[in-house]
Amino acid sequence: MKKRIAILGSTGSIGCQALQVLEEQKEQFELEVITANENAELLIRQAKDHSPNVVVIANESKYSVVRDSLSHLPIKVFAGEESLSQVVEMESIDMVLTALVGFSGLFPTVSAMRAGKQIALANKETLVVAGDYITRLAAEMNTLILPVDSEHSAIFQCLLGEDPGSLEKIYLTASGGPFRKLSVESLERVTREEALKHPNWNMGDKITIDSASLMNKGLEAIEAQWLFNLRPEQIEVIVHPQSIIHSIVQFVDGSMKAQMGLPDMKMPILYALSFPERKRTASRRFIFTDYPTLSFEAADPKKFRNLALSFEAMKKGGNWPCALNAANEVAVEAFLAGRIGFMTMPEIIEKTMKQCDFISRPSLEDYKNTDQKSRMFAKSMIK
Repeated sequence: MKKRIAILGSTGSIGCQALQVLEEQKEQFELEVITANENAELLIRQAKDHSPNVVVIANESKYSVVRDSLSHLPIKVFAGEESLSQVVEMESIDMVLTALVGFSGLFPTVSAMRAGKQIALANKETLVVAGDYITRLAAEMNTLILPVDSEHSAIFQCLLGEDPGSLEKIYLTASGGPFRKLSVESLERVTREEALKHPNWNMGDKITIDSASLMNKGLEAIEAQWLFNLRPEQIEVIVHPQSIIHSIVQFVDGSMKAQMGLPDMKMPILYALSFPERKRTASRRFIFTDYPTLSFEAADPKKFRNLALSFEAMKKGGNWPCALNAANEVAVEAFLAGRIGFMTMPEIIEKTMKQCDFISRPSLEDYKNTDQKSRMFAKSMIK
């Protein structure tokens, strides 16, 4: 039997690559649902190319364009954010790949878990914002959350077959982005175009900016805390410019495991979709002699303040990571629009966190309110 897949966020970088994976593994998977927020044009093209049973466009103003363009095909078309949470409950779906960007991934993921679906998680913000709630729900529903991020996939693979009690710490590797060698003074002057030139990975604009500021690694640290039941002091971020070692696990006896490979997101996507099996691919293989040197550096939390703020939020817990994420989404959007500078982003995030009314054990409604209030506060600081 083919595994039936829903891809939430099919027009983003992960979603597009996931569609390539499904196309290359047609005998293993069947595409049931694809969704997009704004990119109706690409969503229409994907629907025509891949023939899902259902398409959802979250922006309701673009519903008629998508519907009319696909009216000659046997594809159901829905619109609105609520539809994202409803379609994942369909009985014809086995696994939901959550590749939405930001807070928008939380509620559809919750709906999918409550409907008993397997989760392939590429939306790190779901665990950043509501990690305590999501892990409790996963235990209640007996849901295995399979990480898609290359770093978390690496940790997951390294821990298979190991006693959880033998884990001492993990090392999340970061490329360092395009600015790892710049001074703080130079970071004040970097442009949008410079920040979007990632040296190793092809990602969407928001994630690329997060990588340049090391916020991406801070969010991944919070996500790792919940995925692998870790304390903050068990997580260390190290800069590895070649992006060959995707992450490392250290055990209590001092031994270490690392998962390696060329920087290609299709590998962790396929691994999550096909777990517990490994599927053969024609992807390019890593050759050791092509990389005679693999280097490592300490991550500088003074220069990349977002990394330090993420660890502060993780240690505080409660709804602080939710405020951190909301402020970061607002700040990144403003930077991409040319309204603030690169080093203004952490200033906005820190002030938003400090004004947040702390809730130690938030409900789903508390997360929603914290997100909304934090966004309003962050926006008020942008001229």
